[in-house]
Amino acid sequence: MNEIICPNCKKAFKVDEAGFVDILKQIRDHQFEEELHNRLQLAEREKESAVKLAETTIKSALQEQLAQKDAALAKLKSEKEVELTQKLAQKEAEVAQVKAEKSNEITQIKAQLENAEVAKKLAITEAVQKIEKERDTLLNEVKNKELEKENIENALKQQFNTELQSKEAIIKYKDEEIARVKDMKAKLSTKMLGESLEQHCETEFNKLRATAFQNAYFEKDNDARSGSKGDFIYKETDEAGNEIISIMFEMKNEGDETATKKKNEDFFKELDKDRNEKKCEFAVLVSMLEAESEYYNTGIVDVSHKFPKMYVVRPQFFIPIITLLRNAAMNSLKYKAELALVRNQNIDITNFEEKINQFKEGFARNYDLASRKFQTAIDEIDKTIIHLQKTKEALLSSDNNLRLANQKAEDLTIKKLTHGNPTMKAKFDEL
Repeated sequence: MNEIICPNCKKAFKVDEAGFVDILKQIRDHQFEEELHNRLQLAEREKESAVKLAETTIKSALQEQLAQKDAALAKLKSEKEVELTQKLAQKEAEVAQVKAEKSNEITQIKAQLENAEVAKKLAITEAVQKIEKERDTLLNEVKNKELEKENIENALKQQFNTELQSKEAIIKYKDEEIARVKDMKAKLSTKMLGESLEQHCETEFNKLRATAFQNAYFEKDNDARSGSKGDFIYKETDEAGNEIISIMFEMKNEGDETATKKKNEDFFKELDKDRNEKKCEFAVLVSMLEAESEYYNTGIVDVSHKFPKMYVVRPQFFIPIITLLRNAAMNSLKYKAELALVRNQNIDITNFEEKINQFKEGFARNYDLASRKFQTAIDEIDKTIIHLQKTKEALLSSDNNLRLANQKAEDLTIKKLTHGNPTMKAKFDEL
């Protein structure tokens, strides 16, 4: 038991151990709460002092920062305005200079193009006039040559008619020859008749070869690669080696006792084929067929209405047909040479016209290239103007952004600074 004296009434009373502990606990709890309350008050006063100090410090720092930013923005705005003004003035001067230079270049190019167009038209006009004059001259020459050709043809016809005037003597000779041939055919086979006609013609030609046909070729046709061949080929050239005339000969004979009678027309197609394949100008059938035909017995028969440049003759006209065709070819040789000369001149005119056309095409191509370069230069000027316009717009946009930045700086407040920051917001709310 413990004895405890009351501080008010001074009386003593006794308590057990458990009660004593409980009393001590009460005393200690009361002291602790009182001390805790004192300490909390002290901490609250310190907190208020710290908040006031922090608030003062923050206000001072923010005011100083705002003042610095205002000064920097004002300075930057002033500098940018001066720089923008200078750049705009410089760009406008450059654009004006570029426009002036390009305008001068465009004027010069236009003048050059106009001069080139005038020169081209003048050159073409002169060339066309020259060509037309040469064309008229050549046409006159061709007309003269045609008149000469007609004169030559008329002379040949007159000569041919003169030679035909001896028809009675020729007919008499023909009748005698027919009688002789008939007598000979009665003694020979068909093959021998054909061979004898070929030998007769070859012999007749060889009699005159050394005197009348010194530059002539007259030989058997031995080329049967195409499946057929003629009997003889006659070709003659001049001193320069130019061909005067070429004839494909076919000899046909037939005995009276032959069972199947052939006609001259049966051999025309094959003879024309041989002529073309051997590149001969004329084809002549020396024939004893259809001995009673008055048509073929006239001597020299022109069958060119059926096949071009083809004749049928009796054996006695073998040499005359060569002579007639040869003389006609000799007389027309000069005309052929002149025609070849005119043809070459026409080729020269064609080449000249082709050169003129090439010049026109080249000039047109160069004109087109110059025009495209001119258009390219104009496009580049337009691009430069567009680029400068974009630069101007960018500078104006920069000024607009500076203006917006200044407005944002002027609109800066404590409330906006603490938005989204709960710690600072709590501090200012307590203030």
